[in-house]
Amino acid sequence: MNALTRIWHDGRRAERIAYAVGAALFLSGVVHALVLIATGGSWLGPLSMRKAVTFGLSFGLTLASVAWATSFLTIRPRLRTILLGAFTAASVVEVVLVSMQAWRGVPSHFDFETPFDNAVSMTLAAGGGVLILTVIGFTAAALVEPGPDAPSMRLAVRAGLVVLLVALATGAVMIARGVVEARGGNPQGAYTTAGSLKPLHAVAMHAILVLPALAWVLRFTRWPENHRLRVVRIAVAADALLTAVIGVESFTGIDPLAAPLPLLALSALAGAVLAGLGVYAVTGGEPSVRFTRIPIGKARGR
Repeated sequence: MNALTRIWHDGRRAERIAYAVGAALFLSGVVHALVLIATGGSWLGPLSMRKAVTFGLSFGLTLASVAWATSFLTIRPRLRTILLGAFTAASVVEVVLVSMQAWRGVPSHFDFETPFDNAVSMTLAAGGGVLILTVIGFTAAALVEPGPDAPSMRLAVRAGLVVLLVALATGAVMIARGVVEARGGNPQGAYTTAGSLKPLHAVAMHAILVLPALAWVLRFTRWPENHRLRVVRIAVAADALLTAVIGVESFTGIDPLAAPLPLLALSALAGAVLAGLGVYAVTGGEPSVRFTRIPIGKARGR
């Protein structure tokens, strides 16, 4: 617990702002979930308050994850601040606009009925472009710069950012497909076409938390770095397999919950491996010192 609190205290100003904003976005998702439950609203369809829930929860968690994971990178301070600031601002815009449209009872995406709704849809698309550009910047820095001292953490951050790019690229494809359908006079088809890629978008979005978190926990165990690196390599392979399987299902229109047995077995295996590695990492150290042994500055590779 001491190491967790020191992440905040030792964080740079841009990181602490991102953590605070991420917490606020996550809380907005929780509040909208309570509103949705209390009002008995539908969880389905483009007008559902569900979108405010999922965007708040997902962007809140992703923003905090990106801020924390990229804190391990050796990037010039000014560039780090610009990239993280742009990612933070774009995340806020996405959540605020989607939530606003949910309260107005109109679709947040692919809605070109009025000039205002058209502006909202285009702003959301532009915000997605900003997110992609900032993650490309972070990924390029992760691949070029030396990065964290520990190879296990370096691999986890790099892989997490690459998979996050897959998630954002999938979101861009969703928007492009939906816009084509909507502009062609088929708004319902826009949501159906874009919605088929949601499983891949959702699964790939949070590798940036799962993989670096595993590597971070491993640093508090008694295992040598070469063993920790092997564990992270297995986790990266499992996450890549899960992402690939869900990707195949999404682009071929297969419901992940009703997929053929071989695909279900592969995704279940990958998920089980990731969960098992998490348990393995948590139980690999001495409980009394597991989260206090390494000073946070050293753990971040500074």
